[in-house]
Amino acid sequence: MSAGGTTIAPPEDTRGPDPRPPAKFGPRGWGRWFWRQLTSMRVALILLFLLALASVPGSLFPQRGSNPIAVDDYFTNHPALAPWLDRFSLFDVFAAPWFAAIYLLLCVSLTGCIVPRTIDQVRALRRRPPAAPSRLERMQGLHRGTAVGSAEESIAEAEKWLRAKRWRVRVSDDPVDPWVSAEKGYWRETGNLVFHLSMLVLLAGLGIGSMFGWRGQVIVKEGQGFSNTLTQYDTFSAGRLVNKQDLPPFTVKVDDFWAVFQRGGDQNGAPRQYSAAVSYRSAPGQPEDRGRIEVNSPLVIDGAKVFLQGHGYAPHVIVRDAAGKVIFDDSVVFLPRDKQFTSTGVVKVPDADPELGFQGIFLPTATIDMSRGPVSVFPAQDAPALFMSAWQGDLGLDSGKPQSVFRLDTSKMTKIGLESLRPGQTWQLPDKAGSIEFVKADEWVSFNVSKDPGKELALGAGLAAIFGLLLSLFVRRRRVWVRAGADQAGRTLVTVAGLSRTENAAVDRDTAELADALHLNQDDPQGGRS
Repeated sequence: MSAGGTTIAPPEDTRGPDPRPPAKFGPRGWGRWFWRQLTSMRVALILLFLLALASVPGSLFPQRGSNPIAVDDYFTNHPALAPWLDRFSLFDVFAAPWFAAIYLLLCVSLTGCIVPRTIDQVRALRRRPPAAPSRLERMQGLHRGTAVGSAEESIAEAEKWLRAKRWRVRVSDDPVDPWVSAEKGYWRETGNLVFHLSMLVLLAGLGIGSMFGWRGQVIVKEGQGFSNTLTQYDTFSAGRLVNKQDLPPFTVKVDDFWAVFQRGGDQNGAPRQYSAAVSYRSAPGQPEDRGRIEVNSPLVIDGAKVFLQGHGYAPHVIVRDAAGKVIFDDSVVFLPRDKQFTSTGVVKVPDADPELGFQGIFLPTATIDMSRGPVSVFPAQDAPALFMSAWQGDLGLDSGKPQSVFRLDTSKMTKIGLESLRPGQTWQLPDKAGSIEFVKADEWVSFNVSKDPGKELALGAGLAAIFGLLLSLFVRRRRVWVRAGADQAGRTLVTVAGLSRTENAAVDRDTAELADALHLNQDDPQGGRS
């Protein structure tokens, strides 16, 4: 291109060659990206929330490991929904593959978060505080003033004060530029690491308990006992690695049980003491020992703990047929329904012809309420009474389906009568079906027997987590610097300043105390008061 005989060259392109397109992620790149995401604190918190959320179905639906009969009842009552829930392992939540996946991912995520930060913290603990910045005027908690004595004396006095206050101190090696640097609050990050490490140990303790621990519940009537075998428990759950045939072979017998209740006042009927006197053997052939089990005071046998969980009443009844032959003679466990121990239960007599069933309500201290009918007004046996309804027909025990001992299936039975009994009274059943006698009410005790090898580890981790959290909340990481030099008039000019990673009033307090310890004249025109 030309203009007036002069050729004008096009402007030179100074952009250079086109940049190379970004490289695509390969397997290694995607692996690094996934690892960074997994080991981030954000993902760890998400996984922790998911683990808590995944535990919710375990409390909403019955679990096979603890109550298989309730699971069977759920299938009977919800035939369309139960198979779908079972496909997602909602009846065995804590052994489900998806629950184990969240658990393991959380463990890996916490490990990936903790290890690099621990390495960095160890390096920080071994590293000296950083050198003092050349200009401290824009730092936090600034104090400037003149001091009596030389710059070296001021730096030495500042070092002495800081070491006395347990600061980590570094002093300049250059006599021309004297300064002192100090740092404090390393426990903040240490507490943060202790908290996260404790969470990891807590998960490990819970995992050990779920794999190697076991728990069983058993109801024992006074004067009877149980052995630590699978068939003796009403419900039993064990970890995946527990050999159920290799449980400690101890036996426990309830010799006596007593309960004390508050009488009178606003707390009338409130429990004051539950205590069971027991005799036990650690193994067959071993000498018998005696002990006492109270609430929060378990009996420890061979690493297993026997807790007193509850108690109730077991009415003793005798059922006779039309000819007067005894066809049932035993005490039957009734479950309490309220604080006054109004208890309900059933008596099944399969040896009768036709079979008999009784639904009962036991009242320890019975009275008649005009609006509610018969009720119990006190949990002790002051005036016991038994109200029973009699049924005749097929109990359904031969159907092959498991039944609860506390429920009577009346779908194939006919109601033949209703009666109330006091101890010693007998009810002659209609249609020559026989009779039932209420002898007395015995007492039963429910025990929770468990062995959790990870409980102590989880408890220690929980306490350590609280300690680490307190450190991370109340300890503040901060730095303080002191510079000293001569001004134009030959006086010693000292500058004190600090810095904190967060908004921290402690830095201002530290620098003010250090300035006072150095006896700075901050009203000096050369320095001025900050």
